[in-house]
Amino acid sequence: MIKIIVDCFGGDHSPQANVQGALAALVQFPDLHLILSGDEEAIKAQLAGNEYDASRIDILHAPQVIGCDERPTDVIRLKRESSMIKAIRLLRDDDSVAAMVSTGSTGALVAAALTRIGRLRGIIRPAFCPILPTMSGGIVGVCDSGANVEVTADHLRQFAIMSSLYMENVYGIYKPRVALLNVGKEPEKGDELRQTAYRLLGETPEINFVGNMESRDLLSGNYDVVVADGFSGNVLVKSTEGAALELLGKLKKDIYSKFIYKVGAALMAKMFKEEKEFMNYQNYGGSVLLGTSKVIVKGHGSSKAVSVQKCIEQAYKMQLSELGAKTEEVICRYEHYEL
Repeated sequence: MIKIIVDCFGGDHSPQANVQGALAALVQFPDLHLILSGDEEAIKAQLAGNEYDASRIDILHAPQVIGCDERPTDVIRLKRESSMIKAIRLLRDDDSVAAMVSTGSTGALVAAALTRIGRLRGIIRPAFCPILPTMSGGIVGVCDSGANVEVTADHLRQFAIMSSLYMENVYGIYKPRVALLNVGKEPEKGDELRQTAYRLLGETPEINFVGNMESRDLLSGNYDVVVADGFSGNVLVKSTEGAALELLGKLKKDIYSKFIYKVGAALMAKMFKEEKEFMNYQNYGGSVLLGTSKVIVKGHGSSKAVSVQKCIEQAYKMQLSELGAKTEEVICRYEHYEL
């Protein structure tokens, strides 16, 4: 039985989306046991009227809620009875609990994870790795996407190793193609950091390094992993998501602008629906925090039930594949990384 904690508060659609996503995950995985963290009465109200195996769900009562505008250090110190902090403590203290899923404050989650959970052996800094769809019908991971604004070349090599193992073990991608986010594809492009990282990545046999990548090629399908510092990676992911949403919005507006367009759209309704689902980030789960000693998945603040279910699926597969142990084994082949 794999036991996962779901933080049921802090997201835009909490607790309804969190509870409904959790119930869907229970159906999906028969050997899954969930702990729902948050106000007990509110969670029970969401569970009421649903058919589920009550023996596979526990409730961790936590009356406080963390706001997205609260300082992470204040949260850890003052919000000890919040759904997130109580979940983090249980994750740390109970060896039977394998993972945690949250749609709450990113800053608070990272701060609590680093101070309460800790890193895998050999890891310098954990990093976020969200998943996006590509034009070839596949997926691409971006690591890091916000946890580390300032990095070194050694950090970037670790990000490449961690995310390669993640994509291979969780998504079944054999020898994931790894690219370094840069201002050009040529090896000599970029600042000293990127040039040093390019050399290190090329010298690392555990990853399939294919060179630099320009941001416009993120969704091309030519890459499985893109390595970046947290600032650049976050901008890359959010700008790509924003462009896709704006394009879909413009397309919808243009369709309704003329009668002939409406007729054409009616004939292509199925295709438009498929394309909308393809670009919907809710269908791709959350951003996993790679490198922590226990599995942590951060969902979008706007996550709906399907996204929460996907986040739980990510956590479940990470634990099932023993990703943490595999990551430690590869990272610690490099004496420079051992702690």
